Formats: sequence, structure tokens, C-alpha cells
Amino acid sequence: MIAIYPGSFDPITLGHLDIIERGVILFEKVIVAVLCNPNKHSLFSVEKRVQQISQCTKHLSRIEVDSFTGLTVDYAKLHQAKVLLRGLRVLSDFEKELQMAHTNKTLAKELETVFLATNKEYSFLSSSTVKEIAQFGGCISHLVPINVAKDLQLYYGYNC
Repeated sequence: MIAIYPGSFDPITLGHLDIIERGVILFEKVIVAVLCNPNKHSLFSVEKRVQQISQCTKHLSRIEVDSFTGLTVDYAKLHQAKVLLRGLRVLSDFEKELQMAHTNKTLAKELETVFLATNKEYSFLSSSTVKEIAQFGGCISHLVPINVAKDLQLYYGYNC
């Protein structure tokens, strides 16, 4: 069974990577799908995010990294996926994700959403938090894959 793990991944964090690594154990194939949202200002380009994810997941088999625009359910249908994989950190994530899962179900009845609770060590972690720490020169190497930490340090012009 194919699972789609959609998101902006701007940038990918160790929490995201944890969900990906656990997802490949559960599914035959996981497609990490980077959403190109023209209404959102991203730090890294879609191409750069795809490259970052590809690099930090090269140790995994049965994974594909791609990008898309439009509805996630349409992308899932195009790739014959039956599952959307989503990570949950805190209760507020659940409310938003449950609403999205119900909405997706109205658009594609055959598509299921599977939630994985993040490991507790990443429960506080978000891409926004990482960007804010990096913006002010804080060390982020324990929050993101090493290739992403280097890209963030280069972007903000500092070393940690």
C-alpha cells in the first residue's frame, strides 16, 4: 500500500524524519510530497526542500520525494495511494488534522488518513520554531538533519 506524507517541510525537521522512518515500516512505499503553496512565503524553494528531504532520507528504501500543487487528494489519486500519513505533536494538531481528514474524506471516500503520534522528544518541534531559532543565530543541529542545519546556517549567515 502506498502512503502519501504531504506537507510544506520548510524546513524538514527531525520530527518529520521520525514520521517518515516509521512510515516506511508500515507501508510498502511512502511518497513525501512537498506542497507548493503560492499563497505561502517559504524560506526554501520547493526544489531545495525536495533536495533536502532526498538527501536526509537516502538511507531509506521504498521512499519517493516529490512536489505538487493543488489538492492532496488529487495527488494521492494520481499516485494510486490509499493512505495519507500525518504526524501529531499536540492536541491542537489533532483538531486541525481531524478536520482536514474529514474534509479529504468528502473529496475521496477511498482515501484513509493515518495519524502517527510523534516521539515525545519531538513534541515541541515545528518548522516555524526551527526558523525562528535559526533567524537569531541559535543552534538548530539537534532539531533538523545536518544538511538542513547547514542550509539554514548558510541562509542566515552564521555557524553553530
